[in-house]
Formats: sequence, structure tokens, C-alpha cells
Amino acid sequence: MAQDATSYIQHHLTFAKSDLFGGFHLDTFWISLALGMLFVGVFAYVARKATPGVPGRLQNFVELIVEMVDNQIKDAFHGKSKVIGPLSLTIFCWVFLMNAMDLLPVDLLPMFAQWYGHTFYGADPHHVYLRVVPTADVNLTFAMSLTVLLMIIGFSISAKGLFGWIKELFTAPFHAEGLLMSIILAPVNFAFQLVEMAAKPISLALRLFGNMYAGELIFILIALLPWWVNWVLGTPWAIFHILVITLQAFVFMMLTIVYLSLAVEDH
Repeated sequence: MAQDATSYIQHHLTFAKSDLFGGFHLDTFWISLALGMLFVGVFAYVARKATPGVPGRLQNFVELIVEMVDNQIKDAFHGKSKVIGPLSLTIFCWVFLMNAMDLLPVDLLPMFAQWYGHTFYGADPHHVYLRVVPTADVNLTFAMSLTVLLMIIGFSISAKGLFGWIKELFTAPFHAEGLLMSIILAPVNFAFQLVEMAAKPISLALRLFGNMYAGELIFILIALLPWWVNWVLGTPWAIFHILVITLQAFVFMMLTIVYLSLAVEDH
């Protein structure tokens, strides 16, 4: 029994990989891409069908999300940018959708993938893998956080100029009067700037990954229990997890807004 449970957990925590780039995670890529297209498609449809009169339920829902994101930007972002709005909206909705895949029954999509692989390719079902929560893949969360880091650098250079950004690397957070003290403190400031720069994507990536991986693992463990215990424990955990997936999407969006706001401000 212990071995069966161990195999079950290992199977659900194994990615569908290709040989490209030393093990490209196909499930993470395709599911995140499909969810991103779903987000763009729904919002584009609502934008085309939007009416100035009494809006429908879907338009009301989309406008509520847009207004919420817009209010957060007004409160936290102190610069001017045409990118920050669409970026923040995309981050919140896309991360939420990827997190929400954790609410699907644990065996639903993996069993479909096993049936599909066996029926059309003759693959052994035990060797067909599928992980359905993209944000439980640390590669994806780090890719997103590194993209945010590149945008932080880009926003900073755009606001301060290349020379101003480089100067800030060596003159903040410790300011000095006089050339000698500035030269002495320059390596210290640069080291602190590197630490701060590295801490931002690491904190973004690991916070999202850790919460979603833990949630995924708990759902897998609950699925090992008898069906009636599964329902008794799984239902309240799923309801609570709705708060977790929403909060994690909101936190990722808010930290991105704050980091970009700090990037355009002078120390």
C-alpha cells in the first residue's frame, strides 16, 4: 500500500518532458499557453461586445476586475506608463487561471492524457505524465519573475537614463559627501544593489511556487483517501484554496507594481 501510494504521488508530480533543452516541460508550456489564450480571448470578446447601456454579467465581471486592477495601480504606481495597466491585468488574470487548475479533480486531466496517449500513440499509460498546475513548476515562476526583473531594469533606464541607472547602482542606498567617500562606498552600494536585484525575482518566484506546490501536494494526498473521506476533506480545502489562488495572483501583481514603481523613483 505504501509503495502504491508512493508511486501514485510520484506519477502525479512528474512532468511531461521532451528531449528539447535537456527536458522541456510540455505540460507547463501548453497549459499556460492555453490559459493565456483563454484570458486574451475572453477579454477581447468582451471588449468587442461591450455596450454603453446595461452591461451583461460577463461584461460586469470583466469591468470589475479591470477597475480593481486600475485602483491598485493608482495607489501603488507613482510614475506614468502605458504598459503598467495591461501588464498588471495580464499578470493577475493569467496567474489566477494557472492557479485555478489546482481546483480540478486530481485524476481528471492525467487520466484523459493517459487515454489519449494509449489510444492514438500506443503509449503505456503508466508512462504518460501530466501536471496541470503550471505555477507549481518552479521553472515557470522563475521565468515570470525574471521577466519582471528585466522590466524593472527597463523601467529604471527609461525613467533615469542609462547613465542615471548605472550611477544609482554605485551611489545608493548609502550616499556620501565628497569624491573619496563616494569611491569607498561604491563597492558596498553595488553589492547591496545586486542583493536587492536578486531578492526580488527570487521572492516572487518562490512565494508563488511554494504555495501552489503545497496546495497541489495536499490535493494529491487527499485523493489517496477513501472516496467519502476525499469529499469530506477535499471540499472545504478546495473552498479555502480559492482564497489562496486569488491571493497569490494578487500578491504577484501587487509586488510587480510596487517594484516597477520603485524603479522609476529616485533614491
